[in-house]
Amino acid sequence: MNSGETASGARRKPRIALMGEFSAGKSTLSNLLMGQSPLPEKVTATRLSPVWISYGTRTPYRVDIDGTTEPVSIDRLEEIPVQQTRNIRLFLEADILEVCDLIDFPGISDPNMSSAVWERMLPEVDAVIWCTHATQAWRQSEAAVWDEMPQAVRENSILLITRFDKLTNEKDRGRVIKRVTRETKGQFGGIFPVSLLQAIQAGEDYDRWEASGAGPFTAHLIDVIEILTKLTTRTELPLYNIDSLSDIPQPVTAPVMPRRVQRAANSSRTVRGDPDPDFADDLPTSIADPILRSS
Repeated sequence: MNSGETASGARRKPRIALMGEFSAGKSTLSNLLMGQSPLPEKVTATRLSPVWISYGTRTPYRVDIDGTTEPVSIDRLEEIPVQQTRNIRLFLEADILEVCDLIDFPGISDPNMSSAVWERMLPEVDAVIWCTHATQAWRQSEAAVWDEMPQAVRENSILLITRFDKLTNEKDRGRVIKRVTRETKGQFGGIFPVSLLQAIQAGEDYDRWEASGAGPFTAHLIDVIEILTKLTTRTELPLYNIDSLSDIPQPVTAPVMPRRVQRAANSSRTVRGDPDPDFADDLPTSIADPILRSS
């Protein structure tokens, strides 16, 4: 059994991947979601194997491509051999990690890194938050990777048009949203323009938080986590010998009771069925509807 497997029929937390090209905002996104930076400042996440982050205080370790494990020092992560490492396991005490695991993928466009480094982790993923830079939104290289993603992963995934504040006028913003929505129709469960840095800087300022676009995004993310939590573990397959993205197995779904998350008390919005009244979140969220939801 590999590091991510559970016994047949066992339940587990949803696993959400953070993906995108280099400098698309994935590090800022993980900081926003967890309220802290999971990696030391000197560590360049794009030069690492996928970093799988779970709730807890356990010692970090790496998982070799053959499934063996060994402890690692968080201050020496950059010394870990990328090609020989399936993933790096980190454990933090962050609210969002109580309801899901996050897997931070390296940039898909790094010419110095084989795509096998991140492709072999895709069978572990239930959904993706894909970051695309607003000034170069949805490049052909991004679309090419996403075209091979299984439909079961796509339908609960989120596309973030990051650094949206870099578009300085409404005409440009409208044009980017319209184009990205058209080119990704039916490929994501939601599309959200957002300034992640502004969201972090907003702190307790509700108006600034909403203006950043983070409110609708996080509200939708809560719904996604709720949906995924109601699914049992899919059939696990070995993560090696994956020749292409099309080899990724489709999940086997079945109902399961949701874990502890709580939406704001005055939220009445529903997605794909009524939310469980005990489902709660500890992220700053709003009850606003998503800016865009792909059809």
